[in-house]
Amino acid sequence: MAAVRPGLGRIIPGSSILFLCDMQEKFRHVSFFPQIVSVAARMLKVAQLLDVPVVLTEQYPQGLGPTVPELGAEGLQPWSKTCFSMVPAVQQELDARPQLRSVLLCGLETQACILHTALDLLDQGLQVHVVVDACTSRRSRRSSRSPPQTAGCWASSMARTPSSAELPTLP
Repeated sequence: MAAVRPGLGRIIPGSSILFLCDMQEKFRHVSFFPQIVSVAARMLKVAQLLDVPVVLTEQYPQGLGPTVPELGAEGLQPWSKTCFSMVPAVQQELDARPQLRSVLLCGLETQACILHTALDLLDQGLQVHVVVDACTSRRSRRSSRSPPQTAGCWASSMARTPSSAELPTLP
């Protein structure tokens, strides 16, 4: 993968991928969980409409349960993981996409899984867009945003996806 010129931050469907991290049954008690899943579900719909690949992980599914159905990810095969970062579990997906330049990252736990995934992706020269309205942790949502941002990620929102001219109308 070629290194990305720093500072651009443009999200282009043909060179992007959506990562959905660990939105599982046992995390339902986490602050803002319904809102996080709702925004991530919209991100998933946009990705599918734009033919952006999607990667879904589940942290230790035997103990934390499956991905919640309201995410709308029934057609996706989840990758099981037992470390914080998504990258070791999905490295072959990344390797299979030499055109990849940016990753949109949604999910749980911001201070652990999102942070470690972001750091691993940055190490590979990719731009990382942490979708802040689709991420949270057991800590407060506000304090959980800062670790990936200080690491060099883009703090993005649902509104930062490709321009409205590029998007079909969402239901």
